[in-house]
Amino acid sequence: MNEPNELLIRPAVAADVETLLAVATRTFYDAFAATNTPANMQAYMSTAFTLEQFQQELADPDSTFLLAELAGSVVGYAKLIHSAVPECVTEPSAIELSRIYIDQTVLGAGIGPALLQYCFALARQAGHRAMFLGVWEHNPRAQAFYRKWGFERVGEHLFQMGDDPQTDWWMMRLL
Repeated sequence: MNEPNELLIRPAVAADVETLLAVATRTFYDAFAATNTPANMQAYMSTAFTLEQFQQELADPDSTFLLAELAGSVVGYAKLIHSAVPECVTEPSAIELSRIYIDQTVLGAGIGPALLQYCFALARQAGHRAMFLGVWEHNPRAQAFYRKWGFERVGEHLFQMGDDPQTDWWMMRLL
């Protein structure tokens, strides 16, 4: 049995969909609402953060969602996905860290690093030799976090936030 304040990281299952959607919606909004218009946030979130969308993503055999729980509450999550590897990612056996978000109330408590290390371990177990991710060019806190863990910028791509085409950086690290 886990201690009350012990962090538990576990794969999400279909029964977790509503909890996953709630933490995903809250953490995405908290991360980006201050730097995007309400209309663009609504336009993006109204399609990307629906129960139906998350049910589909959870059921996708190429996706793995992980939940981070502290004191019985979900305080973060990550999503790994076997996806097409961008040309700028030089390791063909790479896996994408599609999402990793931590509740603002526990930022700095070590949950992000623990969740990221869990993702690294899962990726290695599956035979991947690298991990890549996209991060918004105007998100220096996330960029610094990824650089601390050995990710390097290797390219960029477009991310459509409502009617605002934004530039995300591709970052990669070997496992």
